Amino acid sequence: MAFESLSSRLTAAFKHIAGKDQLTEKNMDSMLKEIRIALLEADVNYGVVKNFINTIKEEMVGIQVSQALNPDQQVYKVVNNEIVKLLGEAQAELSYKQSGITTVMVVGLQGTGKTTSVAKIAKLISEKQNRKPMIIAADIIRPAAIEQLQTLGKQINIEVFTKGVNTPVVETVKEGLVYAQKNGYDTVLIDTAGRLHIDEELMDELNTLKQQFKPDEILLTVDAMTGQDIVNVAKSFDDLLKVTGLIVTKFDGDARGGGVLSVRSITDVPVKFVGTGEKIDDIDVFYPDRMASRILGMGDLQTLIEKAEAELDEAEMEKAAQRLMSGKFNLEDMLTQMRQMKKLGPLSGLMKMLPGMNQYSEMLDNTDTEGAMKRTEAIILSMTPSERQDPSRLRSSHKNRIAKGSGTSVQEVNKLINNFERMKKLMGQMGGFRF
Repeated sequence: MAFESLSSRLTAAFKHIAGKDQLTEKNMDSMLKEIRIALLEADVNYGVVKNFINTIKEEMVGIQVSQALNPDQQVYKVVNNEIVKLLGEAQAELSYKQSGITTVMVVGLQGTGKTTSVAKIAKLISEKQNRKPMIIAADIIRPAAIEQLQTLGKQINIEVFTKGVNTPVVETVKEGLVYAQKNGYDTVLIDTAGRLHIDEELMDELNTLKQQFKPDEILLTVDAMTGQDIVNVAKSFDDLLKVTGLIVTKFDGDARGGGVLSVRSITDVPVKFVGTGEKIDDIDVFYPDRMASRILGMGDLQTLIEKAEAELDEAEMEKAAQRLMSGKFNLEDMLTQMRQMKKLGPLSGLMKMLPGMNQYSEMLDNTDTEGAMKRTEAIILSMTPSERQDPSRLRSSHKNRIAKGSGTSVQEVNKLINNFERMKKLMGQMGGFRF
């Protein structure tokens, strides 16, 4: 995930003042030096870093240590506030019209994930913002882009309007908007053509679309992996089109994140969405305060809660909890719960959303937790229904069959059963039951 290296470096920087009774010029200078290096290594613009450090110095000069906060808490608060300012302070939402169709033109260079992002946003606003979106396939340069959108549209049950590659783009968009109005759509996403680089032909076409249809939003897709080039691309598009927001793709990669931290203060274009993976659901609304908290290693509980509410079957979780506390929990229930938790993504990703747990997530990144869960699932699936209900009945011959069927070993089968029994016993004791 972007910012991981920066997060680790900033956590190390705070150690210069951790546990200190007061802020001194020496420990402040040591910490600020570390923060400066961390930001520069994360590829944050030099001018942005300079202003950031100077602002923190000004905030901390002459500050009196309050009784409620110790020095490291005060510094954390100041640094957190300044990172939020860099990222945009408030969440930049899509501006929907109160009536009529809201048009969103999505622009960007080829290879930035523009077309996929259009489908992701359409699904997100349909499911979470109660909108009725339609997509216009206006990239007539690449036939594959139209086919890709049609495939994605069917997958997410979103209509894609196209007139093919032989109809001029202006005519396609014009007819698409008429069609959307006739069929009751309230939001139209226009997937425009891209290029491998910024050129006059691309900008002329996009400017023509802007002048002709006056979109309510112009979103630019940028690749998190390109570092400070995000700023250059955003500035070029914004100078001509007045971009209203960014979609940062490949946010799940090992990008240093400096471009994202730099772009708002230099171009004043806010980040509105971040792509967090290749799946159609892997896109998030961008919240500056939540991202600042994650950068500083303090997690993101709000996003974790929202993710759990959206992905988990509350009835199933409640049912399993009751069975667990009543002593009726079995391996079938355990399998169901594992599948529920897998919907939330890798365990290391969940750990990063918990305050203070970011350092342990790195340990999980280096272990095969996903592989272990797959092996556990394979072992349970290799059992008969009655064996899942009561694994204590398993004998050596049964375990050999299960190990062979799951591609594991008898030792792994025994380990699963022992862990399950210990968990069941512990939860039974907590619920006031004995087994």
